[in-house]
Amino acid sequence: MKISRTVEQIPPSGIRAFFDLVLGMKDVISLGVGEPDFVTAWNIRERAIYSLEEGYTSYTSNKGMEELRREVSRYLKNKYGLDYDYEDEILITVGVSEGFDLSLRTIIEKGDEVLVTDPSYVSYGPIVTLCGGKSVYIKTLPGNGFKVTPQDINKHCSKKTKAIILNYPSNPTGASYSRKELKELSAAIRKKNLIVISDEIYCDLTYDFEHTPLCVLPDMKKRTIYLNGFSKAFAMTGWRIGYACAPREVIAGMTKVHQYTMMCVPIMSQMAAIEALKNGERSVQEMKREYKRRREYVISRLNEIGLSCHKPEGAFYAFPSIKSTSLTSMEFASRLLKEEKVAVVPGTAFGPSGEGYIRISYASSMEKLKEALARMERFLSKNKMRG
Repeated sequence: MKISRTVEQIPPSGIRAFFDLVLGMKDVISLGVGEPDFVTAWNIRERAIYSLEEGYTSYTSNKGMEELRREVSRYLKNKYGLDYDYEDEILITVGVSEGFDLSLRTIIEKGDEVLVTDPSYVSYGPIVTLCGGKSVYIKTLPGNGFKVTPQDINKHCSKKTKAIILNYPSNPTGASYSRKELKELSAAIRKKNLIVISDEIYCDLTYDFEHTPLCVLPDMKKRTIYLNGFSKAFAMTGWRIGYACAPREVIAGMTKVHQYTMMCVPIMSQMAAIEALKNGERSVQEMKREYKRRREYVISRLNEIGLSCHKPEGAFYAFPSIKSTSLTSMEFASRLLKEEKVAVVPGTAFGPSGEGYIRISYASSMEKLKEALARMERFLSKNKMRG
């Protein structure tokens, strides 16, 4: 049976392809998958359990439960001063991943160009391709904190450029943007009349300054599709629930695609999300403090053992350079796994500019992080790779 040429030509996820190698291996310390090592807070889990006992097992509105959309609207208003009408400017999605897919399918025409940072999250480029668009990659550099600049936007735009994808704090680099930096970016975005798909799923895990949603800046709300969710900050990855906020005509289009594909998010997840927004902030802050503590340790140790690493401003990833070893990213990750049983992600999983880097997730216990970094140090010393 012949499959679509487009699908055939898209490579599989570099993260998943590598971690297929890990399956079945014993005593491996995995610093790879971007998932909190915390379980969802008990009060959130309890609300979902109780909702089942109450008989909440039906479909909901395609847009999501009204109560949840009201809570999202209230939450964004209280936290950032953002005004989104729960009736027609908010859509509940199956995680940010679905929200991202719906965003592109709603706005992209065949041949439209989309600016994508390199390195970036693995799904951005492939989804642009699946929607008939063309990704134009903006190479980011460690000297600039792996950030896009206004000059980058001006340089890479053409008459066909329709949108730019921003993800901050970033997966895989942990890069984020201050309010001042966002103001400068927004000026270039407005000048080029771009639509922004702003993936801010790690917003609550910003460590060195307050997170600023792009859509709070002047004239940006009307040109931004704001994506967020519950997976990272609330440790709710398996619940598969997120939300999109955008002008009503965009949400109407996204809802149309959503109702023909997913229909709605599971009601139990929606009930849990309501509880998270109402009473989940304490657990978020506790996790954030622990991630920040781990960040300080991991970055210090990486630099100490000879793997130069800039300090991430958010998320729970380190993106150290392994160029001093003269190995490719895949060689380094494969040998580290085979010789010391530590799993990391080759930087090339996130784009060509990821060559010479690996991604490490510090969403793991301090005990495991210490042991993993001790094994990495032994690996480097044994192979005389210390920089």
